[in-house]
Amino acid sequence: MNLIARWLITTVACAAALWLIPGIGFNGSGDTMISALILGLVMALVNTGIKPLAQLISLPFTVLTLGAFYLVVNTLMVYLAVALAGALFGVEIQIANFFSALLASIVISIVSSILNNMFGQNERSDSRR
Repeated sequence: MNLIARWLITTVACAAALWLIPGIGFNGSGDTMISALILGLVMALVNTGIKPLAQLISLPFTVLTLGAFYLVVNTLMVYLAVALAGALFGVEIQIANFFSALLASIVISIVSSILNNMFGQNERSDSRR
């Protein structure tokens, strides 16, 4: 999938999570649109680079919990993306608790899946062409 398309889809998904989940939001007076774009970029890069390794390392726990640990991996990727966006770009996003981050990761996954299906950005459909 094209990195720009992945970035835009992830940005919309992150913005939806920031808007829907009450325990997560911007903590500052900066431009929220630019902050959402930066968070979407960092999240797309984390999902592309670090998440597959984290899934591989956590595979035994995922198998033992019948896939439920995959939600924990997604939640940790949200925490990592927020921390990296804050450290590298100064985007201040506050997460109230683990449950808010868990709900945000679920919203991001659902919105990303819907948008990927709507715009034909599935990795399987790209390999068949």
